Amino acid sequence: ILLVQQDGEIIPVVAKIGKSVLEVSQDNALDVEGACGGECCCSTCHVYLSTDVFNAIEEADEDELDMLDLALDVKTTSRLGCQIKVTSDFENSCIELPAAVVNQLSS
Repeated sequence: ILLVQQDGEIIPVVAKIGKSVLEVSQDNALDVEGACGGECCCSTCHVYLSTDVFNAIEEADEDELDMLDLALDVKTTSRLGCQIKVTSDFENSCIELPAAVVNQLSS
């Protein structure tokens, strides 16, 4: 998987099938907060998927869509990294980290 950081730097990572995109990002020390610990209660793990991967995986459920409503700069291929598991469809794909996220959990 190629992860595109906020500054445009492309980081190639190896990801185990079944891990969440949030876990893969954190395992590779990328700047993805995951403030709620992967419980779908924030939007700090917001990512942009390639169209091919977005179309190949299961659709977002209502909880995820509600959290994406709170995210900044949502695109048609936006998903929460905590809610998507790596599959073989991710091979050689590109996942982009948004330039900004908002943490609704911090006070």
